[in-house]
Amino acid sequence: MEKRINIHALDPKAYKAMSGLEAYLSQTDLSKTIKELIKIRSSQINNCAFCINMHTKDALANGETQQRIFLLSAWREAPDLFSEQEQVVLEMTEEITLIHQCGLRSETYQKALAVFSENQVAQIIMAIVTINSWNRIAVSTHMPISD
Repeated sequence: MEKRINIHALDPKAYKAMSGLEAYLSQTDLSKTIKELIKIRSSQINNCAFCINMHTKDALANGETQQRIFLLSAWREAPDLFSEQEQVVLEMTEEITLIHQCGLRSETYQKALAVFSENQVAQIIMAIVTINSWNRIAVSTHMPISD
C-alpha cells in the first residue's frame, strides 16, 4: 500500500479537534460495549482495517466475546447474541454509515426512542458520526495496522 500523509503529524490541531469528539463520547451515558459495537460495525462497513484492528482489541479488553465480534457483520442472523438495544444501535450504525442509501429511517429512529432517551439517541448518532470520520481519515491516508 502506498505511503501517504500523516495528518496527526502535519496538522495536530485537526487531530485535536477529532480527539475532542472522543473526549465528549467518553463522558456520555453509552456503555463501552455499545460504543465498541458502533466502532467495529461502522469500520467493517467502511473497510477500515486500522479501526477494525484497534476496536476489536479494545472490545476484547473490555470483556466482549470473540463470538459476538466474529458474528457482528451478521448480527441479524444471530439475534439471541445481541440485546434489543444493541440491535437498534447496530441498525442505526448501518443506516447512518450508509447514509446515501436511505439515511436513518423513521422506523429505526422510533425503535431507538423506544429503548433509549432522546439524549442517548443524540449520543449514539454522534458516536456513529465520529467513527465514520475516523474511518475516512484512516482509509484515505492508509494508516498502517499496528500489532
